[in-house]
Amino acid sequence: MSETDIPLPPASFEFLVLSFRMQAEMQLGLNPYSEQPAEPDLKLARHTIDMMAMLQEKTKGNLSMEEQRLLDNSLTELRFRYMHVFEEQKKKAAEPPPAAESEQQAEPE
Repeated sequence: MSETDIPLPPASFEFLVLSFRMQAEMQLGLNPYSEQPAEPDLKLARHTIDMMAMLQEKTKGNLSMEEQRLLDNSLTELRFRYMHVFEEQKKKAAEPPPAAESEQQAEPE
């Protein structure tokens, strides 16, 4: 085993849910490991959240209480974060570009 080999965690439902969750957070531009904020990809984030919702529906009644709680809580939190980022993007799109603001301020009255 070389120094670059990282041991993989065991395959589990918990790891699957956490993988989807991290993927969606990164697609929303919420990478806590980066100093640079990433541009969100709302379409891709929505797809990942929808995949988790499909997983929730297909596994209904077949999960332990802990697994169900993890999936339910992850989906609730991701949907909330998605709406927050969506609203922020909508506000940003409605704002005039910075160059237009400075031109308006520079015009004589």
